[in-house]
Amino acid sequence: MNKTKEIKYINGIEVARIEDYGFKDHHVLDKIWKIISSILCYIIILLIYLSIIIIALQSFNSSSTISSFENFTLEWYTKIFDHASLSNAIANTFIISLSATAISTVCGTLIAVGIHYLEKKKRQHIMLLNNIPLLNADIVTGISIMLIFSFIMKIKGFEYIFGFPTMLVAHVYFSLPYVVLNVLPKLREIDPNLMDAALDLGLKPRKALIRILIPALKSGILAGLIFAFTMSFDDFVVSYYTTGNGFNNLSIWIYSSIGRKSLTPSVYAFSTLVTFGSMIILFIINAISNKKKSK
Repeated sequence: MNKTKEIKYINGIEVARIEDYGFKDHHVLDKIWKIISSILCYIIILLIYLSIIIIALQSFNSSSTISSFENFTLEWYTKIFDHASLSNAIANTFIISLSATAISTVCGTLIAVGIHYLEKKKRQHIMLLNNIPLLNADIVTGISIMLIFSFIMKIKGFEYIFGFPTMLVAHVYFSLPYVVLNVLPKLREIDPNLMDAALDLGLKPRKALIRILIPALKSGILAGLIFAFTMSFDDFVVSYYTTGNGFNNLSIWIYSSIGRKSLTPSVYAFSTLVTFGSMIILFIINAISNKKKSK
């Protein structure tokens, strides 16, 4: 049976209904889509963090095989530095990352200041060069740097250049642009006459840069520092093509140990510590920034 059309009148005048203009009630469909989208969101989050969860669980597994979970143990956390090659790889990773971060942060900040005070056309050209390492594929960057150092090796005295020096230069190369891109927006936010005012008050350019400009850019410098360290710490492709003389960072060590007895579960414990350490640092930074905003 067809439902009779309900007609409403106000002061004897027929009132039009929104259904008469093609409106359809999708209230039920909206609820279904909301449920489906929530489920999909949780599935995506699970897939993103599934590998981290598996590594964390494996770090507490007494068995050295991923296929079976035997007993809960903290043994692998106490044996992180008992494995000589693993401890060397961890040390090399921190040495490379901290060195590359320090060089990238200092040089990137100075480059960003120089770019900011250039003319518009020159600034655009320099920014194009700065963005090339970011847009380039890692494998292209790694092979290109490897070929450059291969030519340098032909020079007498540089036969054994591959190792720490080449990896450090490569990490600085792809980390530095992140510092530049984080410092430049802060330079646009500060008063453009800040440096001129400092110079007019008698400060020399170097002191004005260190005492006046750098403190005003500290949040951008810190963000660039974190980006540079993160990119350097977990890099594999560029590091793989620029290492040599037995110098391995953690990612190369894991790659070379897969399928061998040298892959100790202690690496899962170290990875879990790094993950939770990073989360704690992020929570602290967010708490400090929220506290400052609330004041």
